[in-house]
Amino acid sequence: MSVKILVVDDSAFMRKAISMMIEDDPDIEVVGTARDGLEAIEKVKALKPDLMTLDVEMPRMDGITALKRIMKENPLPVLMVSSLTVEGGRTTVEALSAGAVDFIPKQLSFVSLDITKIKGDLIAKIKAIAKNRMRIFSKSTTPKSGTTRNQPALKMMSAQIVTIGISTGGPFSLQKVIPSLPANFPVPVTVVQHMPPHFTKSLAERLNSISRLEVCEAEDGMELSKGKVFIAPGGLHMKFHKTGGSVRFNITKDPSDTLHRPSVDVMFSSAYEIFGGRILAAVMTGMGHDGLEGAKLIKAGGGKVIAQDEATCVVYGMPKAIVDAELADAVIPLDDVASTLTNAVSLAAN
Repeated sequence: MSVKILVVDDSAFMRKAISMMIEDDPDIEVVGTARDGLEAIEKVKALKPDLMTLDVEMPRMDGITALKRIMKENPLPVLMVSSLTVEGGRTTVEALSAGAVDFIPKQLSFVSLDITKIKGDLIAKIKAIAKNRMRIFSKSTTPKSGTTRNQPALKMMSAQIVTIGISTGGPFSLQKVIPSLPANFPVPVTVVQHMPPHFTKSLAERLNSISRLEVCEAEDGMELSKGKVFIAPGGLHMKFHKTGGSVRFNITKDPSDTLHRPSVDVMFSSAYEIFGGRILAAVMTGMGHDGLEGAKLIKAGGGKVIAQDEATCVVYGMPKAIVDAELADAVIPLDDVASTLTNAVSLAAN
């Protein structure tokens, strides 16, 4: 069965470019296009696509307004078509926070050297997200308030840091986790979210505005301190080094040969060099297996690793790699991640 796509953009060129790229795959079918948000809302109702690509700036109704309406009336996975600029990052993070699952770069051109990579990534993303469509947007995915569950009691008596690796579906998921951490959270939190430059700063600002902990984009030389959440900057790796009695960030382009930058594996491995087994790592929704090698080090050193469960992941890739390698000390739903982290590291503070 083919994946049905609705392409929404006010540019005829962009509608054609996106359609041609994804229809090269025999398992994907563009069932319709729309020129603005109002037309998108109507076509979602009429065509019932499995997934939609959505531009932001459009006449009559912009993409953010349309997205919010669609998420209320006919929710489905949405990929935003985003400009890789400061303003583009800000609006994309707003869209991701409102329920969009990921984004694709707007700078698409058939003379671009990156077009083959963009096309491959786009098709892989569509297939991975569409596969989980019914589960992600089922009204029964999130347990009702008051539902009791057996939460794992992780004992991290020596935890000195919480490290989180996340990708596709990350901004929406982080919005469920970071604001739920208490103001007295006793250890620093570091996050690698796969994103380009500009986007991570906007994400940090968004999370900071709704969280009890201070959230910022990490900077080179900045001191790692408790009570704060540090987001790795897009396009750069997050590492750690000791200077005197403090641990500080080393924000760098090296190594340059990783699939992702920032990389979860690079962060996990660097954290292990500094903290050994005194790490509580969380691997959440995302494609691929970034974080697997770093998690092996953390586990071998005596640290703990939790994985987000399949039922609440937008894409069950990165956590699946952890579970399949039998590295997960606990596999938990999204709504329980914050309380699990809090309960585990609170033991360290007592």
